[in-house]
Amino acid sequence: MSKILIIEDEASIRRVLVKILSEESDTYKVDEAEDGLQGLEKIKNEDYDLVLCDIKMPKMDGEEVLEAVKKIKPEIPMVMISGHGDLETAVNTMRLGAFDYISKPPDLNRLLNTVRHALDRKQLVAENKILKKKVSKNYEMIGESDAINQIKEMIDKVAPTEARVLITGPNGTGKELVAHQLHEKSERSGAPLIEVNCAAIPSELIESELFGHVKGAFTSAVKDRAGKFEAADKGTIFLDEVGDMSLSAQAKVLRALQENLIQRVGADKDIKVNVRVVAATNKDLKKEIAEGRFREDLYHRLAVILIKVPALNDRRDDIPLLVNHFAEKIASEQGTTVKKFSVDAIKLLQEYDWTGNIRELRNVVERLIILGGTEISENDVKLFASK
Repeated sequence: MSKILIIEDEASIRRVLVKILSEESDTYKVDEAEDGLQGLEKIKNEDYDLVLCDIKMPKMDGEEVLEAVKKIKPEIPMVMISGHGDLETAVNTMRLGAFDYISKPPDLNRLLNTVRHALDRKQLVAENKILKKKVSKNYEMIGESDAINQIKEMIDKVAPTEARVLITGPNGTGKELVAHQLHEKSERSGAPLIEVNCAAIPSELIESELFGHVKGAFTSAVKDRAGKFEAADKGTIFLDEVGDMSLSAQAKVLRALQENLIQRVGADKDIKVNVRVVAATNKDLKKEIAEGRFREDLYHRLAVILIKVPALNDRRDDIPLLVNHFAEKIASEQGTTVKKFSVDAIKLLQEYDWTGNIRELRNVVERLIILGGTEISENDVKLFASK
């Protein structure tokens, strides 16, 4: 059932709108208000899927209602009702965030199409929010240790800014989770997060991958191709294992950071990009700089904010939470019931030397769920989680 509110001071117009919508669909529940103040009060106290609002009204006009609603419930689509002399004002309401406007007297088809489209849009926005929450759960940071809480606090402070972030830590600690959290909590979350694993791309292809190429730039370049920086425009690019990037590519990344300009391989034309850079590495970049394998000027550009992700051995208190999280996730993926781990099994897992960090723990939990008993016991851990 879609709840629609009509705010209109002319009773005759209000009756027409209520009649049209009520007869159009039995899934429309139509409410009404005779002026802007009454309408705004109803919106504050009830949940509506759509508001039809007149522009010229006593006490509070439609523009004022629109601005107030956008502050308190911005997800509600507002369709403005304009008289003949209100057209310019109606157009202005679109700039203020109105979904659309319809003229008096309302054309039946135009009105119904606008209402359907507005409700479809509201549904789509709601579905996207649910989907985003599900996606976010894939990158949830599990843990309540001091080290993890400090990282969460740092993310909350840094994410809304444009500051570049360098994430350090051993392999398998979850550096990519930090990158995703930084993006999702940023003002750029509506734009793409483009991930590039610098260690997985051959050195001779890294520049083409990052910056794109033009046709004929090299043997296999059969057509123009945009790179990852262009794909991340207005969003975030995550340079994972940035310490493995060639010196040549480093020089081009440095220019992109300094000037917000890139150049495709084989081209002489600059392309402007607006990208936030988040980088990660498991290497000691200061040592790499001393040995001539990493540019010091690039390091200082990337490391405006440093976030160090601890090894699992340094946050053993989080292991019970992580085990339960992985057990629930694996059960969901496999369509089975969640297996519980005994207290002694958890204690034994906390004593292990986790050289592969969280990635290794996840693999061990999956192995125990497949091979262990109904409840994972200490003996199961000894049998199937041996190092």
